[in-house]
Amino acid sequence: MNPPSRLRRFVGVGSRFLLVGGLSTLIEIGVFNLLVYVWGWDVVAAKIVASLVALVNAYIGNREWTFRHRDRRGRVAEVALFLGTNAVCTAIGAALVWAGVELVAASLGRAPGAFAVNAVNLASIVIVVMLRFVLYHWVVFRVAPKA
Repeated sequence: MNPPSRLRRFVGVGSRFLLVGGLSTLIEIGVFNLLVYVWGWDVVAAKIVASLVALVNAYIGNREWTFRHRDRRGRVAEVALFLGTNAVCTAIGAALVWAGVELVAASLGRAPGAFAVNAVNLASIVIVVMLRFVLYHWVVFRVAPKA
């Protein structure tokens, strides 16, 4: 495969990943705000639950559309890798939200408002999306090894 076609394929996979991720992000932000501002949940617990809800959409979209051309090693192994990867990414996202909200609260001298909390949440999502793409591409939905 020549370099331009490899780049074109990588850009195509990246674009599909971003579309699936964009929808998953909207789901995650919606659930997060519902849990925090309607039901009064703690931001870290809400972040974890919202991430898990969005995870269902992310798996289906990435397996059946983004990485459909990749090796199917077996559904159980693939789901286990997907869940493990996302457990790590969810923990990192929750830690980033906690640290960001604490940092904003310390700098303001009071509890941050909805705008600041959502800005921190969105920043954590951007960081974790980049990590997820790398892990999905090289670990979860990898190319089958050549025989």
